[in-house]
Amino acid sequence: MKTIQTKLAPAAIGPYSQAKISNGLVYASGQIPVNPETSAIESFDIEGQTEQVCKNVAALLNAAGTSIDKVVKTTCFLADIADFAAFNAVYAKYFTSAPARSCVAVKDIPKGALVEIEVIAEL
Repeated sequence: MKTIQTKLAPAAIGPYSQAKISNGLVYASGQIPVNPETSAIESFDIEGQTEQVCKNVAALLNAAGTSIDKVVKTTCFLADIADFAAFNAVYAKYFTSAPARSCVAVKDIPKGALVEIEVIAEL
């Protein structure tokens, strides 16, 4: 098992790794819309936050030696299910291979984020 750590995606805000590689798969921890350069959430709408999350996912996967096109499963968390359509519009631009997905609304996301995405990808 290998631990992935990159400054191109937000640092872990708890006792966990950004990602782990095991048996040819990358298991990425959930990414929230923190800009890794400023450590802040800079957008306050679902579209902008989803863009940042997708960029963070892509950077993390790149650091692991793979890409967003190799994602086999995503789990998506929304603070408000009413944002589902707007979230999907941005998500579809990045996850063009249409991986398997779960998407649910949750009570709270760390740092008051509107969206979080975790992924499993092939190397």
